[in-house]
Amino acid sequence: MNKALHNGDAKARRQVDWRKKMSDNVAYGLLVYTGLQIFVTMHELQGASASILPVFVLVMLVAAIIPLFRQFERRWEHLGDEQAHDMAFRAAFRRDQVKVWLLAAVLPFVITGAFKLLSALF
Repeated sequence: MNKALHNGDAKARRQVDWRKKMSDNVAYGLLVYTGLQIFVTMHELQGASASILPVFVLVMLVAAIIPLFRQFERRWEHLGDEQAHDMAFRAAFRRDQVKVWLLAAVLPFVITGAFKLLSALF
């Protein structure tokens, strides 16, 4: 039975498609980023700020962030079918995956904080 589990595990590893996995990570990362950005921006709008800067932060989401995330996906789109299932790409995939999720989790706070600082200065 243990041998059957290992054979199934090896088969599952061969079935990994790095292109699809990165596409999924980018899509979910964008959802997380968008949700956090809206939450942080709405929190800022409810504060004392009467400026349009928080709305501008949401526009930046469309204008700058989506193409940034799309670059990660493009790197993996060009893999051939054999490369897409090659476990040698695992480390590179993990590296890009960490970058996507760090950007998704941290960037909304950085952008909103920068605009909040700018609005305080001007």
